[in-house]
Amino acid sequence: MIRIERCDEEAGFGEAVDRLLDQHAEAVGHAFDPPPPNLRALGEDGTFLGGLSGYGQLGWLFIKLLALSPAARGQGAGKRLIEAAEEFARDNNLGGVYLDTYEFQAPEFYRKLGYREFGRLPALGNRPSRIWFCKVLEKDTTFD
Repeated sequence: MIRIERCDEEAGFGEAVDRLLDQHAEAVGHAFDPPPPNLRALGEDGTFLGGLSGYGQLGWLFIKLLALSPAARGQGAGKRLIEAAEEFARDNNLGGVYLDTYEFQAPEFYRKLGYREFGRLPALGNRPSRIWFCKVLEKDTTFD
């Protein structure tokens, strides 16, 4: 009999689940893509200002996290991180970039950088709406 139990995040648990997904994707001919880009934004004095992490997934780059310190916001660091992620995607023959944000975070920031909304979870009660964006990088591809 199969038993399902709740567990606290243990070292290696997430990696074990990822490994199962990767093995299946590869077995059916859709192997996952390059190693993840982990990008840091640093001040002139080397101070950590923020960063971006994500991973290539079946022809797309998924930006999982993008965060900046309050001092770095509005200074161009976010735009430069996104541009570096797009460059990573192009260098690794990924067709586009996708990400999600909440309505109180940065939807207008992504729109200004050419990202288009393609999905949304509605706001429920006092819970904010979650919005998905993408940007197609391949020249001969359109998104409608």
